[in-house]
This record gives sequence, C-alpha cells and structure tokens, in this order.
Amino acid sequence: MNFKYILASTLVSASLLTVAQTPNENPITKAMMEVYQQELEADPQNYEVYFRRASEYYNLSQYLRALNDINEAIKYTPATETDLLFQEYTLRANIYAMSDRSEDALADLTQACQLDPTSLTSLYLKANTELELGKYAEAKADFQKLQRNDPRNLEALFGLARIAVKENNLGLANEYVDEAVSMAPSNSVAYLQRANVRQLMGNNTGAVDDLLLAISTDKDNTVALSRLVAMSNEDYNAVITGLTSAIQQAPAVGMFVYLRAVIAMSHYRYKAAIDDFHTIIDENLYNYHGIYGSLAECLFGLGKYQEALTEINQALSMTTDNGSYYTIRAKIRRAMGDFDKALESANNALDKLPNSPQALAEKGLCLESLEQYRDASSLFGEAVMDEPDNALYYMMRANVLAGHLKETGAARNLYQRVIDLDAPDNAVKNLKGFAMLQLNNRADAISWIESILASVKDVDGSLNYYAACLYAQMGNKEKAFDCMERSLENGYADYYNWTSNNDTVVTVAPLRDEARFKTLLDQYNYLFN
Repeated sequence: MNFKYILASTLVSASLLTVAQTPNENPITKAMMEVYQQELEADPQNYEVYFRRASEYYNLSQYLRALNDINEAIKYTPATETDLLFQEYTLRANIYAMSDRSEDALADLTQACQLDPTSLTSLYLKANTELELGKYAEAKADFQKLQRNDPRNLEALFGLARIAVKENNLGLANEYVDEAVSMAPSNSVAYLQRANVRQLMGNNTGAVDDLLLAISTDKDNTVALSRLVAMSNEDYNAVITGLTSAIQQAPAVGMFVYLRAVIAMSHYRYKAAIDDFHTIIDENLYNYHGIYGSLAECLFGLGKYQEALTEINQALSMTTDNGSYYTIRAKIRRAMGDFDKALESANNALDKLPNSPQALAEKGLCLESLEQYRDASSLFGEAVMDEPDNALYYMMRANVLAGHLKETGAARNLYQRVIDLDAPDNAVKNLKGFAMLQLNNRADAISWIESILASVKDVDGSLNYYAACLYAQMGNKEKAFDCMERSLENGYADYYNWTSNNDTVVTVAPLRDEARFKTLLDQYNYLFN
C-alpha cells in the first residue's frame, strides 16, 4: 500500500472548511490564519498555535509552511507534553511522506512509537515505511510485533506477505494472504490486499480473481474497478480470462459483462465489446443510454458508420444529458462525408456543453472539412485553452495553420509547445515525436518512438499504430508497414484510424495507396468483420 495514501488517511487535524480551498479563497480560513498570526506575535513560543497552524497548512497541501510551523512546535513543546509531541511527530511524518522524504518520515514515526508504544497505527506506518525503504528485517520485526499486539490485524499479515515475496518465499506469502482473507471473507479490502501481493508474485490471474471478489463483495468498490482496468494495460489476457470465468459462473451478473465490454473497448477489441453490449441489451441486464453510446463508438471504430448512427440516435433519445453523444454523432456524420449535418451535431453538443474541448475540437474539424479554416483554427485554440495538456488539440491547430492558412511560423510554435508539454516521455499520446518531425528533428522523433516501443508493453497494438503513423510521415514505408503488421497482430482494430483518419499528421495516410496496405487489412480482416 502506498505510504502517502496511508498517512493521508490518518491526518492529525482535518478541517472540512479548508480542504477544498486555499486561504485566499476561503474567508473563514483566512481569518483563522490571521488569528494564528496575532497569537504568535503575542507569544512567539506558543507551540500549540504552531501545531494547529501546521495542521491547517498540511490540509491545504502547503507542505513547506506546514514543515516550518511543526518544526517550531516541536522545538518549543515541553518534554512533559508527551501526547502533543506524539501528534506533532506524527504530523511531521505526514509532511515528510508527502514531500518524498521517507527516511525523515521513518525517524519521526520511530519517535512517535517511543512516545506512545501502544499506538498500533504508528507501529504499522513505521513498519510499512521500513518495507518501502527496503529495510526488510526491521519491517518484519515491526509487523510481527503488530501481529502479537493484535492477532487479527490484516495489515500485519499482508505486510509479512509482502516481505516474504521480497525474500522469494512465495509459499509463506501465500499462507499469510490466505490467512488474512479467511479472517475477513466479507471484507473487500482483504481481497484488494491479497490482489496486491499476488501481483507482486507475478500471479496476475490470482490477482484478477481477487479484484473480482472485491467487486462481488462491494459493488461500489471503485478502487477494485480502477485496479482491474489498470491491470488490463499490463496483462489484458489475464483480465479478460478472469472476467470470462466470472461470467460463466454468474451469467446473470451484468456488471461483469459490462466490465468485460468496457475493457475490450478501451483496448480496441471492438467486436468482443459489441457482443457483450448486445448481451446486456438482449438479456435485459441493464437499460442504460451509455450502452448505446458505447456501441456507437465501437461500430464507428470498425467503420460501420450507418450502424453507429442508429445506436447514437438511440442513446440521444434516452437522455437529455447528451452533449457527449452529439459530439460522437458529429464525428460519425463527418466520417460519412455529411459535413453540414456533422456541424449541426457539433453545435448541438456545444449547446449542451459549451466548454467541452472535445466538442470544440469536433466543431473545428467539421469547419475544416467545410474549408472554413480560420474559424476552425480559432476553435482548436479554444480547445487548447480548455485542456492545455492535451497535445492533440495543438496538433489540430498546427495542421490547419501550416496546411491551409500557410502560417508556418505559428504552426512551428505550436509544435514546440507540444514538445515542451509536461508529459511522460514514454506516453505515446504526448505526440512529441510527431511535433519533432514537423520541426525537422527526425533523429529525435525516431529516438522517441523507439524508446517507447522498447520500454512499454504494446498490449493492444496501439503503440505500433502510432509508430506506423510516424514512420509513414517520415517516408520510411518499410518500417511503417512492419509496425502496422505488429499493430494488427496485437489486435488494433480501429478501422477508422487505419483507413480514414486524417485529422492531423498522426495518420497512416501515406501508406493507403500501397498494395501492402490492402493486403495487411485483408489478412487481418477478422478484426473488423
């Protein structure tokens, strides 16, 4: 379990008034801080005020200020005030943890445990910090002490299991996690923790089973749901196999069918997703407009635009909260070449969601198709302002500026902004390599994509799709086709992207007239039909 998360859940002094707002935004907090300042001016050694203000700063995520105040509090607190000192060292451990100073956090937790040897929470936090720092012997001793003081403590067992995994004693790790689950078979957290340990052991199948048990035990367990989706990015087959097994055992549980559909859809396995969505509809497991919206997106991805239009119209008819569905319908209409109706749908989307960057960008693409390039550029600019971390909107605007308005200087500035975005270098959707290529930095662009392909598992073929686009734009068709084939082998079934998408330079358009392009699509036709 993440140390920061644990400490954040054990805050010393939480104020509901200050969690969501900064002092400048919240007049009550501002007034409180002014009172604290006045009290400290009257008594510069008032350790209780320093502690209270440090707690408020911590809740506001102002860790440097919190650290300054808690240091003053500890300096002036008398040694006889052991209860307060315990809280102060615990708070400072929180601050250190949130500031990535784990060694300092451990020192304060050690001090807190000495001040209050009965605090099981502090003992657990200390043991967990030792584990994360690789101090396995110390962590084991503290987890064992925790278990002696509280024989039914699940965290002690899971901590010991994690240490056993680090020591490559997988049999003992299994014993610990199974014992923990047997003590709390109806506790979803126990299954979540066992899933963590099993994943550490490389047992992804077992981890998926536990996440599904956590969901079965607590259907509102969003942590288990998000973990399952995240696992599909690492081991798609294990997740789908686990869900399939769960569906076979409980075919009437629509949640598992829906989960399998959504995960398949997110990894471009549109045919499988469509089958599951139809199962939900045909067997009346759910009656939800989102099912039809998702069906429309899958059918669009497969290039089945008329069918997609039918499904999105169904979704639109089922709810008034349908701005995103109008955006999807605009995209479908645009793919069908019906640009006027596409623009009408984009306007409908913006009537519902006036600040939606997706709707703004889609309207911009509709206007670009209608050769209204200046207006299109302005809309892409609005999308950038609303979502400044999304590289795609910069690329859309640059594409119009360079390709249609001949404003190459402005376009180059946008490409440079893409490169300068604060985004992980190994995330292919940051599009930095495409921007580098447009700025004639061919070697850097190749280095970018090759680094991603070497360091990130391409579970669904999407990484190699982007690589195919980049090499196609370079004119290296041989390399592009090799990446295309690997993408299709890995199941990338977005037929629209392969055959039609020309929204930016992120496209395989230079390959489409080649014989090998048609041959590959025919070879992997089962992905689409």
